[in-house]
Amino acid sequence: MGATRVCLVHGAATTSRVWARVIAALPGQYSIRSPDRPSSGNLDAEVEALADVVEGAIVVGVSGGATLCLEMAARGLPLRVALAHEPAVGSLLPELLAPMAIAFDTGGVDAFGSTLYGPSWTRAMAAPDPDAVARDLRMFRAFEPAPTLTPLITSVGANSPPIRHEAARRLAERYDLPLRILPGAAHAVHLDSPAMLAEQIRQLARDF
Repeated sequence: MGATRVCLVHGAATTSRVWARVIAALPGQYSIRSPDRPSSGNLDAEVEALADVVEGAIVVGVSGGATLCLEMAARGLPLRVALAHEPAVGSLLPELLAPMAIAFDTGGVDAFGSTLYGPSWTRAMAAPDPDAVARDLRMFRAFEPAPTLTPLITSVGANSPPIRHEAARRLAERYDLPLRILPGAAHAVHLDSPAMLAEQIRQLARDF
């Protein structure tokens, strides 16, 4: 039996480098891919870019990466299972992404990244393309969730603000999704609680 495949999907204002702490916390029996998304601003193109690497894999996404997990599961891509941590939820809670949009409009990439991820985020985590965040932000603000066709679990950090918990609750209830509240975590779980997120991946490998 081969190594368990894991695909880690990054969100806006980050690249694959954002997963370094999670990868370091996982043992060697996992075959891990953490692709750099094109940040094209086109949902079809983003899904197409991930289609080959997510096949048969445990797929984990945070923020925009979680939103893409929702989209891939809704399209029925053959994921083993996905964990979507604090994705966008579209018209279920339209104001969810408003603070990030305001931050980007007033302070650019630096304000956006720190507002979204908190003090663990640094500009070095963002893609060098200065327009990548603008494209991602437009795409994720236009996103609408749909029923999932492949297994997906959604999660929210115990320390995340109330609006994140409300978004998670509405999403889970609307689409009958399992919801995990991750202890000691907030939105940037991959930066602030990498060992705990690695344990979530190990649990998914045991359960699916």
